[in-house]
Amino acid sequence: MERPSASRPAVPEEDVIEAKAFVDLFMIASQTLVDQAQFRCMQLGAGCAISLPSAPAIGLNRILGIAEPDDLDAAYAWMSKKAGRRYLQIDPDAVPPRTRDWIRENSLFPEGNGWAKLRRAAPTVPLPHVGDITTRQVNVAEAELFGSMMCAGFSFPANLTPLWSAIVGKEGWTCFFAELEGKAIATGAMYASNGWAWLGGGATVPKFRNRGAQKALIAARLNEGAIRGVKSFVVETAQPTANDPNISHANLIATGFEQIYTRMNYRFSDAS
Repeated sequence: MERPSASRPAVPEEDVIEAKAFVDLFMIASQTLVDQAQFRCMQLGAGCAISLPSAPAIGLNRILGIAEPDDLDAAYAWMSKKAGRRYLQIDPDAVPPRTRDWIRENSLFPEGNGWAKLRRAAPTVPLPHVGDITTRQVNVAEAELFGSMMCAGFSFPANLTPLWSAIVGKEGWTCFFAELEGKAIATGAMYASNGWAWLGGGATVPKFRNRGAQKALIAARLNEGAIRGVKSFVVETAQPTANDPNISHANLIATGFEQIYTRMNYRFSDAS
């Protein structure tokens, strides 16, 4: 990637690997899903704009990894033509005043507490996990089960199961189940490229929550990533507050992750 000039804001590598994962998610999606769900993605420099209106998640309806006003203009024009709730994700403390001015001029307003971005180095020795939960990689034959569990965990409509099923067994992706007594109870995914890895897809069947499944899956992905040559792992979750704690954030901190910044979610106005 080109070194940013003094006039061009840098995009954090932690956002670059995340944007790359979502571009790849789009590229491997079936044409049927793309057509029926109006799934769209535009890559712009190191970032992207992605739109999947039927998905309730911010992560699939946002602009990410773009900070230069000219690039934001292009992404905003593209995203403004899409349906659903749409967002710009950006760390306001890391961009120049002209970018913050651009956000105000386009009537984008922060919603919620934002997302915490966390990072940790690869473990030098395998991380142990103690307890009844076991983990294993998902087989291609289990792709539909993996996709359906992720959709249920994230409250996606069932017709988006093929979105997550498609990543099982694909280059760059590693998918995991957490199991209890041989039954899959939680999911986790990892996308790795050029020594970086993005962790996502952490969903647990409701009745098995708070049993340690996600801690086990974090450790499993860190261990597998280290074997594959990953040097740095990144992940994001809702920014916790004193009145609104986040167990996912706590699990990540307990597993050696460090929060490095908070990225705000700026929502498009309904009139855009």
